[in-house]
Amino acid sequence: MTKPQAAGLGVHIGLAATMAVWALNVSAVKWLTGVLDVTLVASLRMVCASVVLMLLLVLGGRSFPRWRGRTLALACAGALLMVYANQMLFASAMGKTTASNAALILALNPLINGLLEALVYRKRLSVTYVIGALLAVAGVCIVILNRPHANFAGPSVGDLLVLASMFSFAGGVLIVQRLARSSGAQEINVFLYLVGSAALVIHTALTIPSPVAALQALSWREWACLAFSGAVATAMGAIAWTRGVAALGLGRAAVYMSWVPVLGVAFGALLLGEQLTLWHLLGLILVLSGTVLSSQGFRLPAPAPVSTVFSNRARKDFHP
Repeated sequence: MTKPQAAGLGVHIGLAATMAVWALNVSAVKWLTGVLDVTLVASLRMVCASVVLMLLLVLGGRSFPRWRGRTLALACAGALLMVYANQMLFASAMGKTTASNAALILALNPLINGLLEALVYRKRLSVTYVIGALLAVAGVCIVILNRPHANFAGPSVGDLLVLASMFSFAGGVLIVQRLARSSGAQEINVFLYLVGSAALVIHTALTIPSPVAALQALSWREWACLAFSGAVATAMGAIAWTRGVAALGLGRAAVYMSWVPVLGVAFGALLLGEQLTLWHLLGLILVLSGTVLSSQGFRLPAPAPVSTVFSNRARKDFHP
């Protein structure tokens, strides 16, 4: 196998591993929200992520971005969309809708990302991509609709907030794609999460009655769970996700998001004792089939696809 093909395969493996970690993170966050206020959990997770990203930036010998003018404003908008707004909208939604409704809406993430990319960057959606994305969404829907004790309510404000959080995240990633034309993935992520977490901390300080007392009451298990959620799932996951988007494009990389609800059900069975059925197997087959179809032709000639997104300095982030 040639080096370009190996690099392309590595991108897909990295994205798949990231989705597995994000799926496990769902159970971790669900447990944490039973101990802390949702807003405080979101803030601590983002702070942990920011610290790790900043350390990686320093250890890698890179400097903090020095954007000015329109680029700085664009980066701030990306941080508020991808980190702050996404976290706050989803946290608010959980108190106003059922978990089943939220999971079903989140299954539409790949299509929303692909459509936004096609609209903003004027990319054509191939028939193969559309069929693959629909198969992936169908697989997720089958898993969710046929899981035991599924409870569906009518459309609510919470449902709209879940949808809004997805558009917020997708809008932030679109901005990341534009920033990646002149900056590296690490620099971008550090800035986004520092600004986004700062906004979350300010929001939490203004809304939580006694945040310091809540922090002092945390056990080492809770801190460990927060560290995993922020450092591994969020920080390292963000790096892998950004590289995947840069290499494959937002639409094709977003198809992998369909794995998160399916894998989340599997982790729920392992960690929470939920029962698995044949519907889960059928859903997993459809998700994997849809991912393969939507990712056809991922063998990228190097360095052309990467050079269209990264500068010479940023390519070091992608190639070992």
